[in-house]
Amino acid sequence: MYRSNVLVCGGTGCTSSNSGEIIKALEREIKAKGLEKEVEVIKTGCFGLCALGPIMIVYPEGSFYSMVKVEDIPEIVEEHLLKGRIVTRLLYQETVDGDNIKSLNDTPFYAKQQRTALRNCGVINPECIDEYIAMDGYKALEKVLTSMTPEQVIDEIKASGLRGRGGGGFPTGLKWSFAAAQQADQKYVCCNADEGDPGAFMDRSILEGDPHTVLEAMAIAGYAIGSTQGYIYVRAEYPIAVERLRIAINQAHEYGLLGNNIFGTDFSFDVQLRLGAGAFVCGEETALMTSIEGNRGEPRPRPPFPAVKGLFQKPTILNNVETYANICQIILKGADWFNSVGTEKSKGTKVFALGGKIAHTGLVEVPMGTTLREIVDEIGGGVPNGKKFKAAQTGGPSGGCIPAEHFDVPIDYDNLISIGSMMGSGGLIVMDETTCMVDIAKFFLEFTVDESCGKCTPCRIGTKRLLEMLEKITSGNGTMEDLDKMEKLCYYIKENALCGLGQTAPNPVLSTLHFFRDEYVAHVKDKKCPAGVCKKLLQYSVVEDKCRGCTACARVCPVGAISGKVKEPHKIDATKCIKCGACMEKCKFGAIVKG
Repeated sequence: MYRSNVLVCGGTGCTSSNSGEIIKALEREIKAKGLEKEVEVIKTGCFGLCALGPIMIVYPEGSFYSMVKVEDIPEIVEEHLLKGRIVTRLLYQETVDGDNIKSLNDTPFYAKQQRTALRNCGVINPECIDEYIAMDGYKALEKVLTSMTPEQVIDEIKASGLRGRGGGGFPTGLKWSFAAAQQADQKYVCCNADEGDPGAFMDRSILEGDPHTVLEAMAIAGYAIGSTQGYIYVRAEYPIAVERLRIAINQAHEYGLLGNNIFGTDFSFDVQLRLGAGAFVCGEETALMTSIEGNRGEPRPRPPFPAVKGLFQKPTILNNVETYANICQIILKGADWFNSVGTEKSKGTKVFALGGKIAHTGLVEVPMGTTLREIVDEIGGGVPNGKKFKAAQTGGPSGGCIPAEHFDVPIDYDNLISIGSMMGSGGLIVMDETTCMVDIAKFFLEFTVDESCGKCTPCRIGTKRLLEMLEKITSGNGTMEDLDKMEKLCYYIKENALCGLGQTAPNPVLSTLHFFRDEYVAHVKDKKCPAGVCKKLLQYSVVEDKCRGCTACARVCPVGAISGKVKEPHKIDATKCIKCGACMEKCKFGAIVKG
C-alpha cells in the first residue's frame, strides 16, 4: 500500500509538453531517495485543463501542481514526497472568495462541470485494466449479460434519452432497436473515433484516458443488437490513443471480457481496430464503413441506412466515442439518473474542446443546457488580454458561429440549430474582436474543399465556387451581388449534396452572413477588413505626430517601403508595402496603424 500517489497527465497535450520526461525524472528521484515502496507514479489520461499542462496531482493531499518542468522534480520529491512540505510556488495559483485554491476540484474550471463521459480521465492509469475494474469497470457488461434481456438493454438506453454525440444527435436507443429488429447471420458494432473537426480532441482524450469504457459499451451494444464483432475506426494520427486501445483489447482478452463466452454466458464479442488516414469524409458513417471494408472512403446514398445494410452489407450500428462513454453509467445508474440531467430534449452532459481566444483551453464536460457565457467566462476564464467576446464556432466545418447576442443561449441540440449552428462533435472555438468573420468562413471552406471526397457535384464543385467568392471578397474585389449568389449557392448545396458533411458545409458561410453581414459589406463596399485580418485589404500608415523618426521601422522593413530622415516623421509607400506588419511590431511609440 503506497502512502502517496503521484498522478501525471499522459495525454497528448501534456506529452507534447514533456510529461513523459517528467515521469522518468520522478521515477529516478523517487528511487534515489529510497521512496519506491512508498510513492507510486501513475500516468493518466487528460485532466482537462490543458492550458496549465503538464499537470501533476499528489494524493492524498490533492496538491495540484501546474506547468511542471523536469527541473522542478528534485524539489517536489525532496520537499513534498520526502519531507511532506508542499511546494507552494508550483501550485495552481488562483483565489475563490479570498481563499487560495490548492486542489483541482476547487478550481473554477471544474466547479460547473459534471464528468460522466470523462469520469475516469485523469483519475486512473488507462493502461491498467485493474484500475478500470476498481472504478466499477465491466460491471455494466456483467449486469446486462446476467440479468437483462437485449430488449431491456435497448429500452433502458431509449428511456435515458441519450442522443448521439457525434453531431447528428439521433436517439441512440432507437438506432440500436432498428438494428436489433433485422434478421441476419452477422451484425456489426462500429465506433467512430475519426474526429476530423479542426480543434476537436474530445474522443481522442477519452480513448487515451479510459479506453476500456468504449470496449465495454461496444460489447453491451453487441449484446443488445445480436452482434459478435465490433470495429473501432480511429485516426492513425492518434498514436497514444491507438496504443492504449491495443493494450486495452489485449487485457480484456486476457481477463475473458472480450472473446468467447464472456462471464460464462453464451455471448461472444470481439473488437478490432481499423486505422484511418485522416480523411475528414470518413467521419460520415457510410464513408467510414466503406473505408473499413478496404475501399476508398466515399459516402453511400441512404436509404438503405446502416441499421439495415451497413458494414459488409450487414445490419450495423455506429456511434462515436463519447456516446459509448455514457452507456455503462446509464446501465449501472439507470435511465432516470441520466435523464435527470440536461434539458427536455437533450439529456445528459456534453464534452467540449475549448480553444481559440480563451484563457483556459482544454476539455470540459457540462450538463446540456449550460449557457455559452458559463462555458466561456466561468469555466474557460473568459477572453484574455482585455478583448471582447465576438463569437464562438461550434460544430467545426459543419457548424456555425454563435454571436455575442446569443451569449446566454442554453447549449443543446435544438437551440443551436435554431440559431444556425449545430452541436457537432464538440469543438468550441472562441473568437474575439480581432477575428474577421469573413476570414473564418473562408478558413472552414478551405478545409471542406480540401477534404471533399469529390463523389457528388454539389460538394465537389459547389464548395469550390463558394471559396472562390470568399477569396474574391477578402481580396477587395467582391460585389454585393456576390453575397446574394453565395447565399443561393449555400442553400443549393445543402439541399443536393450526397452526405451530411456536404449538406452542412455551407453552415459557416450562412451563419456569418446572417449575424455578421456588416463585415461582408465592409469588405465589399469600403474595401476594408474591420478586424484588420485580410491582408489584401490592409493599409499601414504613419501617424505623424507620434512618429519620433527613430528609423526602427525603416530598418526592419524587408522591402524598403518606409522612408524618412532621422528625427522626422516617416512615410510608408503603399505600392511597395507587402503588409507583413513588421514595422508595426517594431514601433515603440504606436505611430504605425493599420486599417
